[in-house]
Amino acid sequence: CHTSGMLTPNGKEYAQKIPREELTHLILKLLQAWKEPLSHFNQHHQELPDDSLSKAKQISNMVHELKTGVEKVTEKARFSINSLNGMTSSEAAGLSISNEANMMSDSDFIHCFRRDSNKVQSYLKILKCRIMPENSC
Repeated sequence: CHTSGMLTPNGKEYAQKIPREELTHLILKLLQAWKEPLSHFNQHHQELPDDSLSKAKQISNMVHELKTGVEKVTEKARFSINSLNGMTSSEAAGLSISNEANMMSDSDFIHCFRRDSNKVQSYLKILKCRIMPENSC
C-alpha cells in the first residue's frame, strides 16, 4: 500500500491517546493520500461497466467531500493545523507515490483503500466522542 510508510496508531487504544489536533491532521493526510490513486484508477479503468465506473467516481467524490468536511470541522474547532489543500497526495502523506502505487492490482488497490477507509472511520469516531462526549462513547 502506498500509505504503508505513514505512521498510524495500531489499534483503538493508541489512537485514543493521540491529541485531537494530531488525529485530525492524520485523517486529512490519509484522505489526501488517496486523491491521486483514486483519480488514476478512474482514468485507467474506463473499460469498467458503467455502474462500476460510476461507483468508482462516486467514491472519489465522497473522499473529497469527507476531506472538505473534516477541514471545516477543523476550522470550527479552531485547530491550528496547516491546510493540505495545495499539496499533492505524496507531499501530504510524507510519501513518494511511485508508479508502483498507481499500478497495483485492483484487488491490492481495494484492500489498501478499505484498510485506510477503516482507519479514517475509526479516527473520526474517536474525534466525534471527544468533541461531543454527550454521545456516551
